[in-house]
Amino acid sequence: MTEPLGVAVVGAGRMGADHIRRIDRVVSGARVAAVADPDAERAQDAVAGIDGVFVHTDTEAALDAPGVEAVLIASPGPAHEEALLAAFARGLPVLCEKPMVPDPAGALRVVEAEARLGRRLAQIGFMRRHDTEYRQLKSLLDTGRLGRPLMLHCVHRNVSSPPHFTSAMLIDSSVSHEIDAARWLLGQELTAVTVVRPRSSAGAPAGLVDPQFVLFETEAGALVDVEVFVNCGFGYQVRCEAVCEAGSARIGDAHTMVVTAAGGAREEVAQDYLVRFADAYDRQVRSWVDAVRRGRVTGPGTWDGYAAAVAAEAGVRSLESGARTTVDLAPRPALHAGTGFIP
Repeated sequence: MTEPLGVAVVGAGRMGADHIRRIDRVVSGARVAAVADPDAERAQDAVAGIDGVFVHTDTEAALDAPGVEAVLIASPGPAHEEALLAAFARGLPVLCEKPMVPDPAGALRVVEAEARLGRRLAQIGFMRRHDTEYRQLKSLLDTGRLGRPLMLHCVHRNVSSPPHFTSAMLIDSSVSHEIDAARWLLGQELTAVTVVRPRSSAGAPAGLVDPQFVLFETEAGALVDVEVFVNCGFGYQVRCEAVCEAGSARIGDAHTMVVTAAGGAREEVAQDYLVRFADAYDRQVRSWVDAVRRGRVTGPGTWDGYAAAVAAEAGVRSLESGARTTVDLAPRPALHAGTGFIP
């Protein structure tokens, strides 16, 4: 492919607008060919200053726009299934933001639809696999120098949650990143989850169970704990420590700038995920574009999106019941055999 890859971006909200900017200004070899969003004014604002973009309020119309060769889905999660299936029907490669599909049944339908095609078309946007620190940790664990991983200790904190955020979303939206990261780092599926509810913070909106403590078990006997706290008030923090038989390794501490002034020093704390993981998002889209231009699809696939949806749904049930809940996956299609934990 010699011409830039024509990408239709579905969704022009905060995430979609950021991807439109990224494709237009950061990633070489691609261009924004079309945008779809129910809010036509928002879509027009997102592509202001970019020539030759077709703007639609309907997803399928954007996918059928002239010059569209690939799709980036950044709409709200409940709309992802329809957009993914529409892309599959047209044979268009897709990068779909997480959650792939929020509910396990819908996620499985997407897996099965892709399997019927007999080839991979979708990459799911678990961008932590593209973060430098996460990749360093993955590489270290894969060498086996520290022995078998026994535990992962994870922290996921946000300054504040948006008005629509629910207690379940702490798991199926926020912790879904830790679900995929744990599966990828350990090379193991999650088999059970227990959610413990500490006393909610005074900074949490009324009725929101925040923070939460989430404990996952894996098929090889490792444990993964996640402190998720979405109204911590001071910054966006993501940390992960792998405890192994012969040592441990921790990431997330040094991703900051230290400012020295007026006789003192302070560490700056990122205020949201688009700041903390800006480089990871850039690498993710760049690698997707490069792969599609070579006729390939790499990275986390629809099975990973499905596995995350099932684990998150089990976590929500545990949150509601207080009981340990198993993670029950459907049989894995041959198309995805051995692909779930690749970089």
